Amino acid sequence: MNVKRGGLGTNLDALIPTSLTVEGIEVGQQNEISIDSILPNPKQPRTYFDEASHLELTQSIVEVGLLQPPVVREIAFGRYELIMGERRFRAAKAAGLKTIPVIIRQTGDNELLRDALIENIHRSQLNPLEEGAAYTQLLTDFKCTHEELASKLGKSRSHISNTIRLLNLPLSVQRKLATGVISAGHARALLGLENEEEIEKLANRIISQGLSVRAVEEIIATGSATKKRERKSVVPVSKFSEMSERLSDRLDTRVVVQAGKGVGKIIIEFSGLEDLHRIADLLDG
Repeated sequence: MNVKRGGLGTNLDALIPTSLTVEGIEVGQQNEISIDSILPNPKQPRTYFDEASHLELTQSIVEVGLLQPPVVREIAFGRYELIMGERRFRAAKAAGLKTIPVIIRQTGDNELLRDALIENIHRSQLNPLEEGAAYTQLLTDFKCTHEELASKLGKSRSHISNTIRLLNLPLSVQRKLATGVISAGHARALLGLENEEEIEKLANRIISQGLSVRAVEEIIATGSATKKRERKSVVPVSKFSEMSERLSDRLDTRVVVQAGKGVGKIIIEFSGLEDLHRIADLLDG
């Protein structure tokens, strides 16, 4: 098999080896194939694709590459049919890709392929964005739950949720993360800001000033990323960081305590409706 090794954002060989096996059974193969050799799935139930979402995904592929490989099956020599990943396939074509990394399914058992992918994440050398993309693929394409991923990967739910949320960062910041200019810790701290322009400005400060992750967290906690006048606070900044850590541990998700002038706020992050219900139950309890 002619396997082409990918670069930034296409590190598929880090996610699965050339041949993906479970207990000696081959369930999938890695390859990079011509995008023109892939036919859409005629049974695709999805008929509407949001234009804004499509453009955003296309731009993401242009900026950082295709992070989630579609799943295909071979229908003839050199011809494939798309099984999973219609949005990514369409966006990759719109981005002008000539070849595309794929998982060529060798079995009809999706659960077997899903378990094999989970197992191989343990042995992978993924950057944080690729890790988040792998989690997203398992959650969406293979109908995994956060609990299953957390249990099988030995990770906390908050780690999985926060890693996935890195994919929501501005593309310029994602590029800095993927190339190692900023760390995953920096990127997770930046998620405490809501405005893209503020995120990008603080990311540039991290690089130019060599800010530590703790320093970034304190800047965001005191609101000094946007309002320098609010740097002074009656309560020491460390107290807000300690409280953020306590609440994060209690709720098993990222919690940011922000203090302004005479008023503060608590931001509790969640990854979906299921996670929101879980947090609400903890608060009720």
